[in-house]
Amino acid sequence: MASDLLSIGLSGAKAARIGLDVTAQNIANAATDGYVRRSVGLTEVASTGYNQNTRDVSLSGVRVDRIVRNADAFRQSEVRRTGSDTARANAEVTGLGNVESALEQSGVYGAITGFESALQKLKEDPVDTSLRASVIEAGRTMGATFQIAAKELGAVGKGLQFEASDGVTQVNRIAGELARTNLRLSRAADASSDQTALFDQRDTLLADLSQYGDITTSLAQDGSVTVTLGSSTPATPLVSGGDTVALAMTTATNGTASYTLDGNALTLGGGSLAGQQLALGKRAQLADDLDNLAKAVVTTVNDAQGTGTDRNGDPGADLLSGDSAATIALATSDPAKIATAPVNSPKDSRDPGNLEALRSALDTADPAGRMDAILFDVSASVSGRTVTRDALATISSAAKTALAAQTGVDLDTEGVNLVRYQQAFQASGRVMQVAASLFDSLLQIR
Repeated sequence: MASDLLSIGLSGAKAARIGLDVTAQNIANAATDGYVRRSVGLTEVASTGYNQNTRDVSLSGVRVDRIVRNADAFRQSEVRRTGSDTARANAEVTGLGNVESALEQSGVYGAITGFESALQKLKEDPVDTSLRASVIEAGRTMGATFQIAAKELGAVGKGLQFEASDGVTQVNRIAGELARTNLRLSRAADASSDQTALFDQRDTLLADLSQYGDITTSLAQDGSVTVTLGSSTPATPLVSGGDTVALAMTTATNGTASYTLDGNALTLGGGSLAGQQLALGKRAQLADDLDNLAKAVVTTVNDAQGTGTDRNGDPGADLLSGDSAATIALATSDPAKIATAPVNSPKDSRDPGNLEALRSALDTADPAGRMDAILFDVSASVSGRTVTRDALATISSAAKTALAAQTGVDLDTEGVNLVRYQQAFQASGRVMQVAASLFDSLLQIR
């Protein structure tokens, strides 16, 4: 009996000591990112019944069955999914915000209206040199602002491409780390402390990866994970066991980006890579709109010039040159070359007939209205995406809070566990003392 009592007390002391160790580990890592709170899973030691009678209860003590990671796979998946959606929306809003700033700060709209106003003032005295010079300078300013807008849009595109390229590099790096973690998990002993730490590492890497793209995961019995990124045809896992495939990015001539996985076209629905891809697509569309507007301005002005006579009595020549926002410029800096008079008019004619035709043509083309529409387009996109991003951020925050409540370390709870396991350890030690005293008493019987 005393021998059994000793073994029972010893098993209880060992279990309590492990409980103290786990609790201390939780407290030490309370502020460690990615750490999942552990708890001790205890089970009764099953053996043949007391006094070798299988009908009696088992009196063999307790043992540690496993170290439990307090992490719910569903909650972790929700955090990754909602985080991926938020990362996509945030990257898109950031990119579109930069595009909006590039267009608004370039001052194209103001330069167009300034050019139209200068033409309107020229009607007051078509032969006035200062008024003609004002039109030339307004045209120069308009061309310069178009060029600035094109340059700034190009810089925004380069920035987005760089960020996307860096994201591709990070995805490949994380995939390599996951593959190595999978290999270590396949060799780790079941329920070992090393395996538990590897689970934390695996989950942290998956959370990091979900910030760049939408992922789906499949866990093997040993804890290793198979990861699928986005959707591709044929479906190809990014990580499978210790193997990975490469993610790559291709940039088109218009600045848009596309992704391939192991050489196959990849479609991403979440993560910063998807958001940057969307922002690049919108930037390319707005750049095309701006180029078409610049080309329309050049064509409208030059066509009207060709139907009139300049101040020198010569047929009107091109006032503007270029066929895109990056190339639009003044074709001449001579104020006398503005064809304000109708065709075949004499030198220094005050007849504003052709100027009226130019004004009418610009009213029909409505470059200011088209530029305003471009600005409204990007502004509405930013506003709408911002609302979506904020909503997704709220959902993601709620998912993170729910997971943290389960996986995070509560110091008050751990303090209670310290006292509980300490008392259990002391009680088990007391049991062993009683067993030793009984054994000594038996030995002293004569």
